[in-house]
Amino acid sequence: MATAKKAPAKKTAAKTTTSGTWTAEEKAAMKQAAAEKKRTRAGKNTEQDVLDAIAKMDGSDRAIAEGLHALVKKIAPQLEPRTWYGFPAYAKDGKVLLFWQFAGKFDSRYGHIGFNDNAQLDDGSMWPTSFAITRWTKANEAEVKKLILCALGD
Repeated sequence: MATAKKAPAKKTAAKTTTSGTWTAEEKAAMKQAAAEKKRTRAGKNTEQDVLDAIAKMDGSDRAIAEGLHALVKKIAPQLEPRTWYGFPAYAKDGKVLLFWQFAGKFDSRYGHIGFNDNAQLDDGSMWPTSFAITRWTKANEAEVKKLILCALGD
């Protein structure tokens, strides 16, 4: 059976450097992260920031972010919604536990749900901490739910 090939992500001059320097997108993300850190310390990086970030997304990025946000609110209301490098993120005890790095942020082929090192996903001596996702489905939601509950260590 033949499978359809997805076209590779479009590359732009702004995204590639040959000198080993930061791209414009990376510099913008670092600047955004510094501003978010200040806002978080001041108690101003809140769920509304997450909702605003989601509202700016397109298509499947937004659908996935909306699904993830609703799921986190339902199963892990103790997590604090905030933005992190412009991504919707959810913190436990002040440290980002998981985030949605949407495809549109860096013009990548797909987005991913990522977990930081405070997530309790340990399984032997090697385990994934990032999961590519192209659309929000009931099956994907069920798998993400398991991951979040595992990450929480509950």
